[in-house]
Amino acid sequence: MPNTMIQGRQADSARRRQRVIKELDAAREAGRDLSVSAIARAAGVDRTFLYRHPDLLAQLHAAQAAPIPNDEGGAPVTMVSLKADLLNAQARIARLASHNKQLERKLSELLGEGAWRESGLGAPADIDHLQRQVTTLEQQVIGLRAEIEERDQELQAARAANRELFANMNKQH
Repeated sequence: MPNTMIQGRQADSARRRQRVIKELDAAREAGRDLSVSAIARAAGVDRTFLYRHPDLLAQLHAAQAAPIPNDEGGAPVTMVSLKADLLNAQARIARLASHNKQLERKLSELLGEGAWRESGLGAPADIDHLQRQVTTLEQQVIGLRAEIEERDQELQAARAANRELFANMNKQH
């Protein structure tokens, strides 16, 4: 009886090995996932079955490293090249996301500045022109004050002359 149990377990193990090998070949041909979990699930065995049989695990790893047939007639694709492509795509996505954030930030700043200017609360766009205009007006103010001071002196002199004239006229009469 013990031989019968051993033979039964060996037969069961052989059947499971055949299912794993059959599923591994089918997955390789169909281009399906070649992971331990996917093969074990499709073959109806536990993942530990594959880990307990190093020859099956070696076949699986060899299938993962083998080129995948390309329908377009180009160069065959390997899992390593697919992983490299995936990493490159993820890096590119990260760069584009960063660039997108920079562009959004810049757009937000420009829209904010435009709204600030249009509201009349912001600084004028041409500060240099206005600064030159302020300087010119200040010079004009200084010139006009000098003219006013000169005219005030002339007016005071004319008033003084008038007072003298009236005073002399009043003395003569």
